[in-house]
Amino acid sequence: MAKKNELVSAENNITRKDFRGVFWRSFTLLGSFNYERMEGLGFLFSIMPVLRKIYKGDDEALKASMHRHIAAFNMTVAPSPFVMGTTIAMEEKAKKDKSFDVASINAIKVALMGPLSGIGDTFFWGIIRILACALAVGFAKEGNVIAPFILLLVFNIPNFATRWITLFLGYEKGSALLSDMQSSGKMQLFTHCAGIIGAMSIGCMIAMWVSISCPLQFTLAGSEIVIQEYLDQILPKMLPLAFTLGIFSFIKKKCKVQKIIAGIVVVGFVLGILGLVSM
Repeated sequence: MAKKNELVSAENNITRKDFRGVFWRSFTLLGSFNYERMEGLGFLFSIMPVLRKIYKGDDEALKASMHRHIAAFNMTVAPSPFVMGTTIAMEEKAKKDKSFDVASINAIKVALMGPLSGIGDTFFWGIIRILACALAVGFAKEGNVIAPFILLLVFNIPNFATRWITLFLGYEKGSALLSDMQSSGKMQLFTHCAGIIGAMSIGCMIAMWVSISCPLQFTLAGSEIVIQEYLDQILPKMLPLAFTLGIFSFIKKKCKVQKIIAGIVVVGFVLGILGLVSM
């Protein structure tokens, strides 16, 4: 049994040592980044030891929780432990309260990704990184060997501190917030709103990252007809949206990802050769 002062959650015997494990594992978040689940596998790896404690003796519940957290996840890595802490609190709530809506766990994760990434990108990539590089370059120009160490220290001290502090902040404040939302009946509303935000985020990513257009154009009665312009008038980014929804429908039908990728290559090649689509 863990010492009293080491316990974070007596009910599930979760200790500060377990949280230190989550902290160190959070540095692997990008270690298995891919374009299907992004940081999902890294997120699951980070909190897996705690999940094993929460669902100790209940293999089916553990499998369900692991399945939840292997879902797509993507955000600035430094504040990501805040989401991990909140997730741990929600998983404890789900175990204790069988009526708890487990779908709200991923909904809140999605809702937190955007705002926290905005803050993280601004501070870590827009401010701290620039400051660290500027200081390091100053030393490097003078031939000082401590230049790379200045870069690492100035960037990583705030990085480490943010990870450690937000992990506990997410767990403690997230737990209190969730209890209040559950008792007041706001959880269902928040989950619904988070789903809307998630759908909007996906729509933005489709518009930004999926580049498909129709290059067809011809002359009719002296007027040049550009098919893509008419498609844009009906619905901007119609082809990227249709393509994404088509792929999503195949995924929902449990088609293997390898087959989907092969189909994209073959169909894209044929349509490209025929001049019907372009990237």
